[in-house]
Amino acid sequence: MSGFERLDSEVEWEGKIVRVGVERFRHADGVEVSREKVWHPGAVGILALDDTHVWLTRQPREAVAQGASLEIPAGKLDVAGEEPLATAKRELAEEIGKRAEHWELIHRFYTSPGFSDERVWLYLAAGLSDCSPAQAPEENERIEIVPWVLAQIDQAIEQCEDSKSLIALLWLARRGWP
Repeated sequence: MSGFERLDSEVEWEGKIVRVGVERFRHADGVEVSREKVWHPGAVGILALDDTHVWLTRQPREAVAQGASLEIPAGKLDVAGEEPLATAKRELAEEIGKRAEHWELIHRFYTSPGFSDERVWLYLAAGLSDCSPAQAPEENERIEIVPWVLAQIDQAIEQCEDSKSLIALLWLARRGWP
């Protein structure tokens, strides 16, 4: 594979979460290309496990016209200076009212590197206990907490269409628990 250099970036639109624009590159062979790009702050996903359940959520996802998307707890890296693990701990408390004794980074990955720099940090959270969220859920969050029986993980995989959640659930099915 050959390298490339970024020639310029132009943001054409900026929203609350993402910026959209165009970047130009020159490849090692001299060919210049333009690529549309979505800049995203990144996100975390949490595979929250106890001895008998994986803790999931159901929530509406208007962008894909889904009324009830089955997902792992997750959230954006939207607090300036907050490390991904701290975001994961905060989101676990906010979304399902749990804290974890044990944290492990499963993997980091880009969600769609053909046009976006969004990266997800996927964590395993175990040794769960109840806690009060540090703050109330955001006003637009409509989250149903779903404690899913581990023995029925294959059914969760069949119902799930969210990529970070599928990666987490397939990792769990392959690895097993505990």
